[in-house]
Amino acid sequence: MNLSLAHLFLALLLTKFPSFATSSHDYQDALSKAILFFEGQRSGYLPQDQRITWRANSGLSDGWMYNYDLSGGYYDAGDNVKFGFPMAFTTTLLAWSVIEFGDSMPNSELRNSMVAIRWATDYLLKSVSQLPNRIFVQVGDPNIDHSCWERPEDMDTARTVYAVDAPNPASDVAGETAAALAASSIAFRSSDPGYSDTLLRNAIKAFQFADNYRGAYSDNSNIRDGACPFYCDFDGYQDELLWGAAWLRKATQDDTYLNYIQSNGKTLGADENINEFGWDNKHAGLNVLVSKEVIEGNMYSLQSYKSSADSFMCTLIPESSSSHIDYTPGGLLYRPGGSNIQHATSIAFISLVYANYLARTSQAINCGNIYVTPTTLRQQAKRQVDYILGDNPKGLSYMVGFSDYYPQRIHHRGSSLPSIKDYPQFIACKEGSIYFNSTNPNPNVLVGAVVGGPGEDDIYEDDRVDFKKSEPTTYINAPLVGALAYLAANPNPS
Repeated sequence: MNLSLAHLFLALLLTKFPSFATSSHDYQDALSKAILFFEGQRSGYLPQDQRITWRANSGLSDGWMYNYDLSGGYYDAGDNVKFGFPMAFTTTLLAWSVIEFGDSMPNSELRNSMVAIRWATDYLLKSVSQLPNRIFVQVGDPNIDHSCWERPEDMDTARTVYAVDAPNPASDVAGETAAALAASSIAFRSSDPGYSDTLLRNAIKAFQFADNYRGAYSDNSNIRDGACPFYCDFDGYQDELLWGAAWLRKATQDDTYLNYIQSNGKTLGADENINEFGWDNKHAGLNVLVSKEVIEGNMYSLQSYKSSADSFMCTLIPESSSSHIDYTPGGLLYRPGGSNIQHATSIAFISLVYANYLARTSQAINCGNIYVTPTTLRQQAKRQVDYILGDNPKGLSYMVGFSDYYPQRIHHRGSSLPSIKDYPQFIACKEGSIYFNSTNPNPNVLVGAVVGGPGEDDIYEDDRVDFKKSEPTTYINAPLVGALAYLAANPNPS
């Protein structure tokens, strides 16, 4: 690409988003806090070195219905339910963050990231321990849980265990769990090879279950009643099969999984250009992941995946003739449906990953009327992260505890209720309502939590009741860890 044209294109982006690439934050501090957040989401027995000290043990009897220990893992958001589907996606993205950008992390934060991954994988190993015939997919009845406002330490609601037994399907959850365990096996390979092997063996079992009994886990009536509408797989289970196979290919280099991706791609919808990447839809991330074999390994039989990855990246660039993704007036990537920042963090992350793949072979993307370079993708990702950290019309950091101006009333039970350390008396299901409805700031600061964020108009009211905007989730933070690791090492990417 002609250098003067590249400079012209960056100038156009600066005009569209005035603060583009001009601000710099303490990305190292933000990275530390983004990882710390996961300690506030822990379920089970908390360790002696627990840093978010207003939390305590919870969910210790999880699994009793099956006479099996299902303690541990993460609460997905501001509630007290453990949904296996988004937890597995969170784990995959945390592991991918370490795989791609762990070398950029200070040793202390790399260690904290590995601890965060292991807290999830220890639980996921329990969830697949009864394969090949059963997979545990959820603990806690969300309908009952969501009717209460109580601390996880006080839970007296039903801790219903949701399991899928063969031959009933759970391809989405099992496929994502396979991806999570396979990706994590790569992350642990050098530091704990024995644990890495355990993760990989179980990833293979999870994938076999996913592929042998095809269908969504919400096809089972008992799961549908318990998981929907919260974490149904609205976009179908096919992408999780390819996603799981792609991660197993990366973890094993086994041609069995390469052949699976090649032969099943078309029937499982790999050619669908869906401009989304998140817990419900893996297509964009899948295409980026598989493209590495095309870009660096000359695996041209997978060229369709790279073409789809290129097309997706073109949709992110406002000046591209193929642009389909919307932005708020202040420059935040926007998709309807609530919890909008989840899209910004996940897409910023895969943009940085793809930029690295392209840069290693000095490639650019042909977007029809323009060429998009790795620098452009990195600057675009930086703009999303900077918006989240405070470069937005409100001047508000959407990460709790970062800067002096951040959300005070997040939709989070543990954060909004008095800590059990300060107020050990039991607070029952409905007794927490006064704290939910209070206009006071949350008494416990959930450092590092990133809320759902503003709508299409950049407006955000610090309102605990408005969960679509004020609730943090693990899958918002997980890809942000990788993006912040890159920016901490490259604050002015080029």
